[in-house]
Amino acid sequence: MNSLYTIFNSFFFVYSSLLFLSYIFIAVLSTLDLSFYIRKTKYFRFDTIKEFKVLPSISIIAPAYNEEASIIDNIRSLLSLEYPKVELIVVNDGSTDNSLQKVIDYYSLVKVDYAFSNTINTAEVRGIYKSTEVAYSNLIFVDKENGGKADALNVGINMSRSELFLAIDVDCIIEHDAILRMVKPFIEKGGSTKVIAAGGVVRVANSCKITDGRVVEVNYPKNIWAKFQVLEYFRAFTLGRMAWSRINGLLIISGAFGLFDRKLTLKVGGYDKTCVGEDFELVVRLRKYMHTVLKQKYKVAFIPDPLCWTEVPSNFNILKNQRNRWTRGSIDTVLKHKNMFFNPKYGKMGLISFPYWVLFEWLAPIIETIGLIYFVLILIFARINVEIFLILTVFIFSFSLFFSAFAVFYETLFFNRYKGYKFLFSIILISLAEIVIYHPLNVYFSLVGNYTFFIKGNKKGWGKMTRTAFDNTK
Repeated sequence: MNSLYTIFNSFFFVYSSLLFLSYIFIAVLSTLDLSFYIRKTKYFRFDTIKEFKVLPSISIIAPAYNEEASIIDNIRSLLSLEYPKVELIVVNDGSTDNSLQKVIDYYSLVKVDYAFSNTINTAEVRGIYKSTEVAYSNLIFVDKENGGKADALNVGINMSRSELFLAIDVDCIIEHDAILRMVKPFIEKGGSTKVIAAGGVVRVANSCKITDGRVVEVNYPKNIWAKFQVLEYFRAFTLGRMAWSRINGLLIISGAFGLFDRKLTLKVGGYDKTCVGEDFELVVRLRKYMHTVLKQKYKVAFIPDPLCWTEVPSNFNILKNQRNRWTRGSIDTVLKHKNMFFNPKYGKMGLISFPYWVLFEWLAPIIETIGLIYFVLILIFARINVEIFLILTVFIFSFSLFFSAFAVFYETLFFNRYKGYKFLFSIILISLAEIVIYHPLNVYFSLVGNYTFFIKGNKKGWGKMTRTAFDNTK
């Protein structure tokens, strides 16, 4: 019994120490990269990119399913993005509402014969539409049988004739100069290093003032669940992804906003329709291809500017479904590429990024739950050192608050989208509440996702993800 007690104590001590060290590592790396990016772009005018003689062409691919309420405004917003060589491909993924007819009527669309290569196998395309108005000549509207988001993106890739494609959620609000900022890593001279993809910061649009498809006033959400997610997105993007980008170990680009090399994506077979976490899985597969097939230096870039705004779940059940799906997508991707785990063949990705994702993203909630059960047992059998327990508890709470404060500090210092002392006071309270409310719920959501994947065998279902549309009340 004593030896078992020692083993468990040692395991949790080592695991916790590595986890805390990884957070410090992330904080340091993100600080270095953010500082470097700010210095590098401080006096750079991104609008001058439009004057470059050689620019890659870009296709914006926006899957849409039952977006009748907002699809006209969303398309208008996407058509207004600044970039000289861009086309917009909206893929209607078998919507059952009136989306198709609304777009046809508003943009004066007619069905056309459009030649494209069906390189990636997809669900049937029912029709391709172009506008009779010159102002919308770069709009392609595709109507297809329902096949899911990954399938809709693959249709867009097949339709595209551009060098790069920007995969987005049609209901996101994109900053007008977002493409100019995202394309910069692709056109910079980097020797033999090839940029294969780039991601940008996604921010919470709940309660923001939206006018004509633009965020004109950034407001801190009124809804409690959205408040938690603002803080969560600060840590995930401003710290997490920035740090992994620093060492070229980034494994995920948000499905809401990512720029990819089209030819390379075609070579690896496009998005995996069998994986619910198709965005994560594609980046991992692209990186594996560069390592094992092309054997070429490459980079997955990350732009820390807030470029994309999205509505996050403001309802408990919708939030639970989203996190359930994220967990299942992570598990599916990890298992599909399990041969990378601590495999030096894949460099830093195999030795650092992928093991980190397995140990501290996927397994962390499971290990935390086991640790909680273990704590209850040693409490029952009176084998707990109260003094050490209190010291560790204070340390964990303090460290969590410090890490969140660090993310808020850098967000405010460099970007300052949320203004006023009221915001700072509110987010401090949210940081405190997160520890005892939101974090335990996220652990629960992750456990449900594991149960759904392994026990129920539901690996592909998305769950109900109804959106409430952008407004100023949530």
